[in-house]
Parts: sequence; C-alpha cells; structure tokens
Amino acid sequence: MTTNHGGDDNLDAIFKHKRMLRTQVKKVLKAIDPSLRSQQDNDIQNIILGAPWFKSSIRLCAYISCSALREVDTSKLLSEILKDPITGGKKLYVPRVEDNNSHMRMLNISRIDDLVANSMDILEPAPVDSDGNAREDVMQTNDPVDLFLLPGLAFDRSGRRIGRGGGYYDTFLENYQELAKTRNWKQPLLVALSYSEQILEEGVIPITSSDVPIDALVSPEGVIPISAAAFNRYQ
Repeated sequence: MTTNHGGDDNLDAIFKHKRMLRTQVKKVLKAIDPSLRSQQDNDIQNIILGAPWFKSSIRLCAYISCSALREVDTSKLLSEILKDPITGGKKLYVPRVEDNNSHMRMLNISRIDDLVANSMDILEPAPVDSDGNAREDVMQTNDPVDLFLLPGLAFDRSGRRIGRGGGYYDTFLENYQELAKTRNWKQPLLVALSYSEQILEEGVIPITSSDVPIDALVSPEGVIPISAAAFNRYQ
C-alpha cells in the first residue's frame, strides 16, 4: 500500500518559500534609512488616527511595536488610546506570549506603565496588575472587539500576511473569530500596519489553511481596503 505524501510535500514547499521571503524582507527592512522609517511610522499612525473606523472603535487589540524587530511603530496610537481611558471610552488589549506553542493572550491595560520587558526585551503586560488582580483576558470579556491592529513581515493587496513564523497571531485570530461566531458577535476588523517596502506583488506570498487573511492594510500611502467588511467601513 502506497501513502500519498503530496500534501506534506506541498506544505514543506510553502514553508520553505515563506522562510525565503522572511529572509528577503528582513534584509530590506534593515536597509531602510532610519529617518525614512520614522517618517513612515508617523504617516501610518496619523492615517489610522484620522480614520473613521479607528475613531468609532471602542474595544481594540493592538501590538506593542519593537524597534529591534523593525516593526511599524504603534507608540503614538497606544498613547492616543490610553490618554484618557475614562472619558475617551476606548479599551485596549495587548499581546502576551505564554509559551513556545503559539499560545498568546490579549490582556487589558490602562496605561503604558502596565508593560514590562520580557526575556527578549519585548514589552508585554504582566498577567496581574499592581494590586495583584488578574488582567482581563479578551477571550473572556463579555463584549466584542471592534478592531485588531496587526504586525507582520510581508503583505499583499489581497489580504495575505506573513508573520515571523511562530503562528501566534494566526492561532489567536482563528480562536477569537470562532469565539465571536459562537457568541453571534460582529467579526472584528483586522488591519495590518506596513512599511511600503513590505508590500509584495500579489501571488508571491504562499498560504495554508491556517493563515488568517487581513481585512485592510495601512501603509504610508494610505488605507488599502481588502475585504467586504473593510470596504463597508471605509466608505
């Protein structure tokens, strides 16, 4: 009896292609002039701050940018969300990596000081606050999230995204989307932040069934709506 390993071979080819793209994009990001990257950071964040879909979002999940990873800066966005949580009305959840098995949580913070550096010098929330109380987990909240602001290494205009290979965001997003479905919540808008150099030609990025597509992409040139949900909210 012969076993067909064609599917495994195809997955191996996809993962190999993704590793190659990650290597290429990392080199490109490293070569960007710091002043140009800073300008792109400002442009991207200003576009988001001025967007109606951002202003109308009440509950948000957002990544904490890491300069060593050359991620699009989110410090201005986080400061805006957290500047006045009582009257501003927005609630923020940020990621905390729990283990090496793609297990990530999104925990509520109310100020930047709630973040601490982990072993890789990446800022993330401690599991308990200064009073020893467990932070609210977005998977256990009674209200739906309106918007996810996502990082990544490479994107295209059809919604494909390549992360850093750990699978943390795809796993989390899939679980959250399933939670929203079971609770009959409106699905959140998935928006990725990208430098111009990270946007690849359509068809270059391979995908598997576990890759979660994004709804929209924000680059220094503006918002690129992709899904029907993004087009509806972009109008």
